[in-house]
Amino acid sequence: MSAKEAVLRNHAELHWIESPGHFGGALSKVLVAAGEGGSRLVDYRISSYAPAAYVARHLHETKEQIYHFLEGEGLLELGEEKRVVRPGDIAYIPPHVPHALHNTGLARLVFIVVTIPL
Repeated sequence: MSAKEAVLRNHAELHWIESPGHFGGALSKVLVAAGEGGSRLVDYRISSYAPAAYVARHLHETKEQIYHFLEGEGLLELGEEKRVVRPGDIAYIPPHVPHALHNTGLARLVFIVVTIPL
């Protein structure tokens, strides 16, 4: 990779967004976007959910995701299973698996999201 293709930025330069299907202060910053002007494949975000914020149950037809939890606690739904998540937990979500995430804790839930199309 040449210097022309490399990108260096600080996360403070980027705005928080609340994407469709996200509610109550479920915010993300797109740190590296997939597509034109970004990575060829990888979408890399940091998410910060206020207490009671959530992303509604959904699935991805052609994407796999990894969640890496850094702060707080919440409830992750994977298919029919519900699990409490805390710092250090990592979830792999393959295509076609319905999932949702709720901040059920008392503080912000902070995690990294890596999304890769198949």
